[in-house]
Amino acid sequence: MKIFSTNTIRVPKDISSVTRIASDEVAPELAGMTKAQVDHIWHAVEGLYRTGNHPMLSICLRRQGQIVLNRTLGHARGNGPDDHKDTPKIIATPDTPVCLFSASKAVTAMLVHLLSERGEIDLLDPVSQYIPEFGVNGKRRATILHLLSHRGGVPYIDADVSPELLFDKDAILKLLYAAKPVSPSGYRLAYHAVTAGYILGELVERVSGQSLKDFLQDNVAKPMGMPCFNYGLAPEFRDLAAMNSATGFYPALGTNAYLNHVLGGDLNLAVNVTNDERFMDTICPAGNIYTTTEQAGRFFEMLLNGGTYNGVKIFDPKTVFRATLESSRMTLDTTLLAPMRYSTGFMLGANPVGLFGPMTANAFGHLGFSNIFCWADPERDTSVSILSTGKSVVGTHLPTLGYLLYQISKNCDRLHTKDRRSIFGYDLASVPVAY
Repeated sequence: MKIFSTNTIRVPKDISSVTRIASDEVAPELAGMTKAQVDHIWHAVEGLYRTGNHPMLSICLRRQGQIVLNRTLGHARGNGPDDHKDTPKIIATPDTPVCLFSASKAVTAMLVHLLSERGEIDLLDPVSQYIPEFGVNGKRRATILHLLSHRGGVPYIDADVSPELLFDKDAILKLLYAAKPVSPSGYRLAYHAVTAGYILGELVERVSGQSLKDFLQDNVAKPMGMPCFNYGLAPEFRDLAAMNSATGFYPALGTNAYLNHVLGGDLNLAVNVTNDERFMDTICPAGNIYTTTEQAGRFFEMLLNGGTYNGVKIFDPKTVFRATLESSRMTLDTTLLAPMRYSTGFMLGANPVGLFGPMTANAFGHLGFSNIFCWADPERDTSVSILSTGKSVVGTHLPTLGYLLYQISKNCDRLHTKDRRSIFGYDLASVPVAY
């Protein structure tokens, strides 16, 4: 990457040549929308792609349970900012797997909630009741709930984070077992970028007696018909996977310092690790689910429908309600250095403007590094997944990204109470939100 460069891709003059549309899109009218509304959203997606910050950009938007957009733009491989113009290029399709990065946390959290639903754990139990090794050096009182809500006191790994460490789950767990908390559990809101995920994943494995991959497959992916939806990436899908690229302004100008604070590593480390097959072989509960854009959206559509998809019950409605219930009003997150709202596993929207656009206080979802958005909005009856492979933190894309979120909120009208689906047994969007 070159200093003073925007580190962007070569955007084709005719972007329709790198656009792919899935066959499962329905007429907007079947989802309570107009063609003009869908077109406004799609044009905003095209505008974001034209900034050159994303080699691949994709969206899947469901409204009232119907897919109105399921499209990709760009290349899965061969058109990164450092690729030569003659590098062989593979156009992305709606079937292209992408790493969800931190959006994986929402899935891991729901697996923990599933154990609670079955009565196999209590979220108020100390983690050390299930993982005795964790309850040392001041962590004995840290509960499962603390880790789910980013108040566990261990927001980062106290060691040099290298690719080799991230490929070694057991080595990371040993470091976390021995770690001393930076604050008492429950005391301070601090985004646990990777740490809580490893502990929660180990908890699921010890209680269930299965690997995290198998537990996810048996309880979510297989019942929902999502063969690619899992931690890491099976060998049969790897030739299809999209490669991530470091894009945006030169990262040394503030970006790397911020990422080292949040992740314990710089931009190139985060990008290169996810392109390495060793990362696809391991389990990183907080950051390495690979899946398609539609399947990521399908997961949130299932939650929006109270835990059921196509008549198959995945979670009890009460479990989804508890997992998405606000646990933290708008508070400064001392890791992200920004005000955040969380539930026990999800990032929450806000009014007048939140992570998922304007007037989205009832939306729940998760971001993934650095421009991945997955969320559901009960007030609009929408589930959305936006996946990208350009890892710009600061770049020329920011205004158009905000514009895209605005267009989704604007054109997916908030529904009148009588028109909303009954979610979790009542209208979630009528619940007062404190922030």
